[in-house]
Amino acid sequence: MTRCIRRAAALCLLLLVALLLNAARVQVLDSPELDDNPANRRATIARYGQPRGNILVGGASVTGSVNTREQLAYERTYKDGPLYAPVTGYASQTYGTTLIEHAEDGILSGTDSALAPVPLWNEITRGQQPGGNVVTTIDAAVQRAAYEGLAGRRGAVAALEPSTGRVLALVSSPSYDPGLISGTGPSVTDAWQRLNADKSLPMLNRAIRQTYPPGSTFKIVTAAAALDAGVVTDPYAETDTPSPYVLPGTTTTLPNEAEGCEDASLAEAIRVSCNTVMAELGVRVGLNGMVGAVRKFGFDDTGLLIPSGVAKSNFDTEMSDDQLALSSIGQFDTTATPLQMAMVASAVANDGRLTHPYLVDRTTTRSGSTVRRYGPRTYHRAMNPRTAAQLREMMVDVVERGTGSNAAIDGVTVGGKTGTAQHGVDNSGRPYAWFISWAQARNASQPAVAVAVVVEDAAAHRADISGGGNAAPIARSVMAAALRD
Repeated sequence: MTRCIRRAAALCLLLLVALLLNAARVQVLDSPELDDNPANRRATIARYGQPRGNILVGGASVTGSVNTREQLAYERTYKDGPLYAPVTGYASQTYGTTLIEHAEDGILSGTDSALAPVPLWNEITRGQQPGGNVVTTIDAAVQRAAYEGLAGRRGAVAALEPSTGRVLALVSSPSYDPGLISGTGPSVTDAWQRLNADKSLPMLNRAIRQTYPPGSTFKIVTAAAALDAGVVTDPYAETDTPSPYVLPGTTTTLPNEAEGCEDASLAEAIRVSCNTVMAELGVRVGLNGMVGAVRKFGFDDTGLLIPSGVAKSNFDTEMSDDQLALSSIGQFDTTATPLQMAMVASAVANDGRLTHPYLVDRTTTRSGSTVRRYGPRTYHRAMNPRTAAQLREMMVDVVERGTGSNAAIDGVTVGGKTGTAQHGVDNSGRPYAWFISWAQARNASQPAVAVAVVVEDAAAHRADISGGGNAAPIARSVMAAALRD
C-alpha cells in the first residue's frame, strides 16, 4: 500500500514538474511569438488603455487623447490638425502611425524603456509607463505664415534656423485632419478611402517626402561647386559662354529666358538666372566634382532622419556631359525635397557649414522631466567660408536688383534665388515655382532663417513665375514671421 502511494506521489510530482516546465516554455520561450500573433489583442488593448503623450509646439500641445469608453479606450485628437499634420503625422487605431507619431512612438505610448523608474523595469513587468511628451522645434508663427501663404495651393514650405538646424516650419498643402482617422469603425474607413482617393494627395508630405526638379534654385549649388573648385576665381569677371549654348556632344541648344547672358559673369548669371553660364560651369567642374559638391549639401543621402525619414534628393552619378549640363541647372534627373533646398540656403547663410536639420528638441516624461535632448550637430562642410560669403552677396543682389524682388523686407538683409521646374511630357506641364532664401535682421550677427518654397499649381505666366511671382511672397511672409520672434 505504501509503495503504491509513493508511486502515485512520484507520478503526480512528475506531472507537476512537466506542467511547470510547459508553463515556463509558454511564458518565456513562446511569449514573443504569442505577443506578435495577430489574434492576440492584449497588447493593442493595453496600448490604448491610457492617454497617449502629447506633441508640443511652442510649449502648447497640438495633440490630445479622448476616452471613448470602448475596448480601445483612448483615441488620438489633434488641435489645428491640417496645420500640423506634416509635423505630427497620425496615430490611428486602425492604420498605425506616421512621422513624429511613429518616430517617437515609444515615448508617446509609454513603452520606451527610458521612461521606466529603473532599468529593465518595463521588460520585467511587461508593462508601460504613462506616455511622455515630444517637444518640437517648430515655431507656431512661422508654421502658420507658411500654411496661410500657400492658402491651399499644392506645394510645400520648409524653414530652418541656419546656425542650429532647428526646423522652424514644415508645411505641406493641401493638408488633412489626422483626427479623422484616429479611431476605428466605418467613419474612419470612409475617411481613409476618401483621403487616399483625393487627386490632390492631401496625405502626401510634400515638404520631406516629395521630390521635385529644383530648376534654377539648384544654380546656387553649381555656383558653390565652381567657386570651391577654382573653376571661377572672380565671380564678377566675364565668362566665355555663348548664348545659346550647344550641349556637349549634341546639336541641341540650351536657351536663356533672361537677356544679356552671353559671356555673363557668375554673379550676373545668378542675378538674372542664366542657364547657359551655369550649365557650362557644371561641365567644367566635371561629373566627379559636381557629385562631390552636391553630396556635401545632402543630395543622394538615403538615411536622412529629422527624426522622420526624408526622401532622397537625387543627383545622378553616371551622366554624359550634355546630361551633366542640364543637371547643373536643376533639370534632367536632378530632384530635391523642399527641405533639401532649405538646407542649401541654410549652408550659404551659415558660412558654408550645414547643420543637421532636426524637428524634435527634446522628449520628456508626463511630468516634464527631460528624457532625451537633441541639439545642433554639423552635417557637412558644404563649401568654404569665402565661397559662402560670395554667394550671400549674389543672393542679396537677386533680391535687391534681380528676379527675387518680391521677397524684399524693409530694413532686413534678404538673399534669395528664384527657380522654375519644368515637368510633364515635353515639359508641357505648368512649371513649378521655387524660391529659396535666407534673412538677417539689422544688427544681427547671423541670419535667423533659411526657407524653401515650392508651388506646384503656379497659375501665373512663366515670366512671372521665374520672377518670383508665386513662391517669393510666401517666403517673405515666412521670413518676416521668423524675424518677429
